[in-house]
Amino acid sequence: MAANEDQEMELEALRSIYEGDLCFRELSPVSFQYRIGESGDPKAFLIEVSWPETYPQTAPVISMDAFFNNTISSAIKQSILDKLMVEVEANLGTAMTYTLFEYAKDNKEVFMENQPVNTVTSVSNSIATGTPDVPASKKKDKKEQLSKTQKRKLADKTDNKGELPRGWNWVDVIK
Repeated sequence: MAANEDQEMELEALRSIYEGDLCFRELSPVSFQYRIGESGDPKAFLIEVSWPETYPQTAPVISMDAFFNNTISSAIKQSILDKLMVEVEANLGTAMTYTLFEYAKDNKEVFMENQPVNTVTSVSNSIATGTPDVPASKKKDKKEQLSKTQKRKLADKTDNKGELPRGWNWVDVIK
């Protein structure tokens, strides 16, 4: 089979496998992105795989230069790419895009074990006194303040009970 036929078959397989998967994105018929991990996960990363003309006989181009990966250190990115290239060498000559994505999903924790997690933690120091603790997050919700003209217009529209008159939103069909 020619390389183009192999690419077409793999493209069709990828489309059917990842149909409806929000992590998978087809940038072009020869370029794909897959997000490993949930979007809120600090250890999530994005892999981009592009096929050259002679793929699958030659290795695909694997990139982690997406903006999504800006929080990942360059050493971790290079480590992930090196491990993926070992997988590419093992599967050279066969359709491997799905295999690469699944390998990355299965080994996400191993890939990201040295990645520092940038989470904001708050430490509260409380001093014990004779008064009971009142939560600081207890705030009263402010109601929207109306100006005098807004109050006057509202009063003009409503009756003495504060209700709008019957038919205030009716449409006159005859006009």
